[in-house]
Amino acid sequence: MKTISFPEGEKIYFASDNHLGAPDMAQSLEREKKFVSWLDEIKQDAAAIFLLGDLFDFWFEYKTVVPKGFTRTLGKLAEITDSGIPVYYFVGNHDLWMNGYFEQELNIPVFHKPQQYLLNDTSFFVGHGDGLGPGDKGYKRMKKVFTNPLAKWCYRWLHPDLGVRLAQYFSLKNKLISGDEDVKFLGEEKEWLVQYSKRKLEKQHYDYFVFGHRHLPMEIPLNESSTYINLGDWISYFTYAVFDGKKLRLHKLQT
Repeated sequence: MKTISFPEGEKIYFASDNHLGAPDMAQSLEREKKFVSWLDEIKQDAAAIFLLGDLFDFWFEYKTVVPKGFTRTLGKLAEITDSGIPVYYFVGNHDLWMNGYFEQELNIPVFHKPQQYLLNDTSFFVGHGDGLGPGDKGYKRMKKVFTNPLAKWCYRWLHPDLGVRLAQYFSLKNKLISGDEDVKFLGEEKEWLVQYSKRKLEKQHYDYFVFGHRHLPMEIPLNESSTYINLGDWISYFTYAVFDGKKLRLHKLQT
């Protein structure tokens, strides 16, 4: 479990599911500017920033090519890490194919699986959330295909113009590939990330489970001392979470 200690007055921020690039560049740019403005604001008191996946609606790193666009976001993240504020990135189901660019260019560690943190004296279990818990077997099978080294090698041989366009089409049109779910609260007993968190608690205590993926801001007590938080998104809700050293709270961007 990684430990992050920070002084009173500083905060740790969590956000996910921006899906930059969707549904088109014009609408994406409007949301991106809001996100960059938010990053510029929180850097004043951020001890660390956690981005929990699907920052992009599609991302694939060829050996010498990355998808066009998002320069405002990438530049702001570089500025933040250059200033000494750590940023942690967890890949989502739309940006599974990260392969060193964030680490080398932005000094941002990238995680493909959930991680555990002790933030001051509070324990966190953090991840994007896709493919966890019961059900969703179709997506879990598809994810194995997408993350297979041979499949990635074959896809890399497509010209980037064709590969990116093809992936963007499927990302928007095919729910099996995109992992999109109806953005409706299913009820605590049917929310698979809630069930996953409860099972984890049977083996080890965590004060907070923090996920994205569901696109719904949620705060659900799991027991008297543990809480499940879903961060929502930056498409419909523009929500994020802030940990002040004592409590984690959901916030909505004031526009």
